[in-house]
Amino acid sequence: MPEVIFAGPDGRIEGRYQPGKVENAPIAIILHPHPQFGGTMNNQIVYDLYYMFLKRNFAVLRFNFRGVGRSQGVFDHGTGELSDAAAALDWLQTFNPDARSCWIAGFSFGAWIGMQLLMRRPEIDGFISIAPPANLYDFAFLAPCPSSGMIINGTQDAVVPPDSVKGLVDRLKTQKGIVIDHEMIEGANHFFENKIDDLIGRVAAYVDMRQKALGANAA
Repeated sequence: MPEVIFAGPDGRIEGRYQPGKVENAPIAIILHPHPQFGGTMNNQIVYDLYYMFLKRNFAVLRFNFRGVGRSQGVFDHGTGELSDAAAALDWLQTFNPDARSCWIAGFSFGAWIGMQLLMRRPEIDGFISIAPPANLYDFAFLAPCPSSGMIINGTQDAVVPPDSVKGLVDRLKTQKGIVIDHEMIEGANHFFENKIDDLIGRVAAYVDMRQKALGANAA
């Protein structure tokens, strides 16, 4: 799990990167929860997502947003963090110019940043949005959402009420040309305490399904 340092828009960014083990490996970046509430690239869900993608022969990168860990800069309420995510994807693509697919996964605040990056980068084929904070941030920029993906949340989430996530999903599902898979984990809170294995299992099954379909379409 090599440590990497790369240039970001506000100084160095600290990350962990593993290259793919196959030619033209797909790539994925993982975005962590809110920096001001303890979110880092070592969050358990971020860590487990990283290894889930790695086991599927992705080249995968997780990193700390500005002001977290050894990443330079200060919290910028999403604007700077979106620039950090774009820089991370640029860095990943530099080492994987022929990647056969590109994914982004984010948890909570990271899900919000990931969906914004999705709008700016047409090469992203799929997304995983875990507990997207639809009650706290405006997701109206998803008009239209450019890629199919998975949104997953818990039924007992007190931070992001399930109804707010359902409202986001319902809006996205009216759009043509994309498919939004929405799953809810019974009894899970915002941090998926005692439910992380279930969460990662469902995400893994979705990624497997999509990668199989992307492979078939490329054949």
